Amino acid sequence: MSNIYIPRWYQDEAEFSVFNYFQMGGKGNPIVAMPTGTGKSIVIANLIRRIFSLYPNQRIMMLTHVKKLIQQNAEKLMSVWSTAPLGIYSAGLKSRDMIMPIVFGGIQSVAKAIERSLKEDDDPRPAQLKHFGWRDLIFIDEAHLLSPSEDTEYQYVIAELKKINPALKVIGFTATPYRMKQGMITDDDGLFTDICYDITGIEAFNRMIAEGFMSQIIAKPTQTKIDISNVGMVGSEFNQKQLAEAVDKDEITYSAVKEMVEYGYSRNSWVVFGSSIENAEHINSMLQSFGINSTVVHSKLKDCDKRIVDFQQGMYQAIVNKDMLTTGFDHPPIDFIADMQPTMSPGKHVQKWGRGTRPSPATQKNNCLGLDFADNVRRLGPINDPVKPRKPGKGGGDAPIRICDACGAYNHASARTCCNCGVEFSFETKIFETAGTEAFLRSDAPIVEYFKVAKVLYHLHEKRGANGDLTSPPSIKVSYFCGLRMFNEWIMLEHPGMPSKRARDWWRARHQEEPPPTTCEALRRVSELRMPTQIRVWVNKKYPDILSHEF
Repeated sequence: MSNIYIPRWYQDEAEFSVFNYFQMGGKGNPIVAMPTGTGKSIVIANLIRRIFSLYPNQRIMMLTHVKKLIQQNAEKLMSVWSTAPLGIYSAGLKSRDMIMPIVFGGIQSVAKAIERSLKEDDDPRPAQLKHFGWRDLIFIDEAHLLSPSEDTEYQYVIAELKKINPALKVIGFTATPYRMKQGMITDDDGLFTDICYDITGIEAFNRMIAEGFMSQIIAKPTQTKIDISNVGMVGSEFNQKQLAEAVDKDEITYSAVKEMVEYGYSRNSWVVFGSSIENAEHINSMLQSFGINSTVVHSKLKDCDKRIVDFQQGMYQAIVNKDMLTTGFDHPPIDFIADMQPTMSPGKHVQKWGRGTRPSPATQKNNCLGLDFADNVRRLGPINDPVKPRKPGKGGGDAPIRICDACGAYNHASARTCCNCGVEFSFETKIFETAGTEAFLRSDAPIVEYFKVAKVLYHLHEKRGANGDLTSPPSIKVSYFCGLRMFNEWIMLEHPGMPSKRARDWWRARHQEEPPPTTCEALRRVSELRMPTQIRVWVNKKYPDILSHEF
């Protein structure tokens, strides 16, 4: 038996956005953009299961670059669909299954397998029988890692599979739909063409925090400063050798670790990012000298997997790393992050801080505290509204930051109150302006209130053009009267895609029978619907948004 998961509202929307993209005539390769910790693996699992329920003969591959992600995604699929025809092709996981209808694979292992099979001259079989065969869809997790360059492993695998099926489609999933030197990964001639769903922006991000689906990240300025004024650039990133020399100094390490211990004493689970292998080792040694039970992981160690598992099981309070926990590391209890790795990459910056966005009720985690020794927050912005990279020659700028005078916490430039201490900001406070065309105020964190419902009215809502013809299917305008306030929502039974699903779910919450097919028939039966006793409303929006109903 499969476990029964009740998808969150945005997981449902993400899943149906893919179907809606193709049903509405989309011909490219779409991207689903969801912040770290919001359950991309659930969306992938439910999407695959629904595809096979509608089109049983499909053949799908899910590719990624880290064996841990392969394992996590495979386990999630089996948990929601225990009889899924799933195979895994990954050298790291010691599994080499090519023939199953669903294959989850590591990109390096898959690319080598295809290349090896095509070199076997004594094998007379056609290409589709030599390796993974006909594939209808490829899912790519952490899709921002796919370079538009044609000589990468991802591009090689896709090109070879397209020789077998020219109609092959690729669907990407990422928390950061942009890349250095490329800008948005849907720009220009990249593989991905459209973003079919995006909840990485400030409004959706803050809503998920308010609803408890994500944990708040609180980043404070540090006393320890890293001087990188003499560090040069290689391409769009800092010169790594010069950066290591600038960061890995005894006085900086001692001062930074001292601050970590002072701020993190009451925190349960620490992750520290070092700028080099040597720097990570030095930080770990210094933490241990301060009495912190810590370990370190990097590419020169052979037992990293064991150390990571030991950390997740609570054997260590802190884990220091160099580029091993930036992506694909899932550990909800993380409530303290220290960053000593300056970068110019917004994607890397967002991914690092994303390690702390998962909620952890089991450990009573309230938020995740961060010490940004690398000054990445000021340079690249808060993770719900970073300065996105632009193609060379298309501008840059400073991050949209406001620093609280009371407690020193970093906030988005448009924030009206401090995310840490709650003090109200004055609009005369000097702020850093955001880059380029993004220099406009964004919505602040959501204010959610409950209202008792006294009365509900239902009306036919139609949009008509100048000639009187309907420009879209009709809907039901539902008005909730709550004392002196009134809030509206629109129920779209006849619209395609996600609005229709939402409307059907709305009806089922109020009636024992299935919803009628048309708006007019539904209006004739509204007297049969039960009325909610109160509604939950996001009130500080231009048009207040009803988030939920209670009966």
